[in-house]
Amino acid sequence: MRQAKKRQAAKGFTLLETMISLVVLGVGVLGLCAMLADSLAYMQSSQDAFIAQQKAEEAAEAIYTAKYTNNATFAQLSNNSAGNPAGLFLSTPQPLLVPGADGLVGTVADAGGTPAYIVYPGPDGKLGTADDIKQSLGAFTRTITITAVPGYTNSLNQVVITVNYITGKFNRSYSLTTYVSAY
Repeated sequence: MRQAKKRQAAKGFTLLETMISLVVLGVGVLGLCAMLADSLAYMQSSQDAFIAQQKAEEAAEAIYTAKYTNNATFAQLSNNSAGNPAGLFLSTPQPLLVPGADGLVGTVADAGGTPAYIVYPGPDGKLGTADDIKQSLGAFTRTITITAVPGYTNSLNQVVITVNYITGKFNRSYSLTTYVSAY
């Protein structure tokens, strides 16, 4: 008599199990891609934040230099307005421009000037050669607000420098507050 052979269960994965594992793997890979895109955007925003900080400090240093080298009087270190036409600084957001004839950033002399830029080394890797790359700072604006500090009989001004910039899909800003004395 013949012995009945037992059927052995097939070993391996079914098509349904393979499809489910591919979907799970796909979701994981898409999550990693999204994380990579976010980290690249964050890296770009940190570079822009550094530029904003440096441009705010540049304006503060220009104000100090003008005051303490006697290139501008204390009265001139104020916002230009209808009530104060002698003020050098514009109080509205201004694009970052190369300083005008007065050498100060953010003043009335900058109007219509050359847009500011950052220079990077070109393909030869050397800075200061003909192939250098100029990156415009067109996404940045700077506002310089100068107000008298109450109680100091017009001898102390508060200077708030705000640099606004767009990085990716976000509007960001950096503010620097400092003070300038009449003395």
